[in-house]
Amino acid sequence: MASAFGSAAEPVVVDVWSDVVCPFCYLGDAHLKEALKDFPQASSVQIRYHSFQLHPDALKTMPVGDYLKTKVGVPLEQLQASQSQIAARGAELGLDYHFEHQLVTNTRDAHRLIHFAKAQGREHDMVMRLFRAEFTEGADVSDHDLLANLAEEAGLDRAKALEVLGSDAYESDFRADIEQAQALGISGVPFFVFDGKRAVSGAQPVELFRRALDLSWQDRAAG
Repeated sequence: MASAFGSAAEPVVVDVWSDVVCPFCYLGDAHLKEALKDFPQASSVQIRYHSFQLHPDALKTMPVGDYLKTKVGVPLEQLQASQSQIAARGAELGLDYHFEHQLVTNTRDAHRLIHFAKAQGREHDMVMRLFRAEFTEGADVSDHDLLANLAEEAGLDRAKALEVLGSDAYESDFRADIEQAQALGISGVPFFVFDGKRAVSGAQPVELFRRALDLSWQDRAAG
């Protein structure tokens, strides 16, 4: 199986496994963005997203509280406390979480859409639009019409996006990412790999992301 990392001689590559229904993935992405703001070589960093399904057994769309109570057995009070903490951390970074509206659904098609966007050079825009739809707008990110609308907002052709969603296009890319995650032992997201060498698991503090960037650049300077 070919590595997801590729040759990556230039620029510094950050491979990110995430899921659009994962609140920590949205937060972790924001932390990486903050770390890049003060990183002098930020223009020489490429971020590549890889598919991961946090809830692969989600067969229908349902409120996040109902899903976690039924499938995981998380008490409501514990869930609300965690959500409040995430929302507060996100607000500091300009993220607007509305967990009272969040839905859990199967994200296979959303991931295939991200791969379609990647082929058009709009990967990051698509991921960010999906995060906002999920956590701010309470959208069903398995609905094809909605996904096509989001793709158009991200600068993609709506008709082509709808065609992709109605087929098995990019299924092999989606499956390859899932298999690569399994091969690497990734059991939770977000999971960041810097230049195929250093891993950061979870929405860690900004300083840790900056440290990983600094060390990756130092490796490059050392030859």
